[in-house]
Amino acid sequence: MGDTVIRVLLNVSSPALRAGLSALLASDDEIRVINPSPEDIDEADVVLTSASYASSPTDEAGVPPSAGILFLSDDPLNVREMRRAHRAWGVLPTDASAEELTAAVHALSQGLIVGTAALLFESEDEPLERGPLTERESEVLGLLAKGLANKQIAAALGISEHTVKFHVSSIYTKLNVTNRAEAVSEGLRGGWIAL
Repeated sequence: MGDTVIRVLLNVSSPALRAGLSALLASDDEIRVINPSPEDIDEADVVLTSASYASSPTDEAGVPPSAGILFLSDDPLNVREMRRAHRAWGVLPTDASAEELTAAVHALSQGLIVGTAALLFESEDEPLERGPLTERESEVLGLLAKGLANKQIAAALGISEHTVKFHVSSIYTKLNVTNRAEAVSEGLRGGWIAL
């Protein structure tokens, strides 16, 4: 990202947690923690909060409209409610490493949805929304996100390489994209896949 600085606002109640998160984020010289003062709040690119501190996942108080929001929580969030918030969002477990936190902040600053699959996707009883994609197309997109080639995807799913190409073409059409990177980006943005 070069000279770009990502401004992070820590919306947490505990001074100890705030100090710990500040220290973890300081390991990345492209991230700067800003003060929660009225003049700085509107400058935030990402707001990091503990789920217990937010009154609801889509609580708008103190979060600039263009900022991404990252929740630290050990419980899944309401994905449908988060999608309605119309901004980048994510959820990481409370024991996330410095590398996971900084990677999530960078992704959110790019408008992506981030988090662990267990926290992003609701219970197994409730089917995951796939957007415009079929179940098989969602599987193919998930494997594209892992960097697999068509031949590897075919082997993983037990289908022919020709069939994989058909699914990839269909994914491009439905997501209105022209390449794998754009397809993965749209999948992440829509919350239909997770890295």
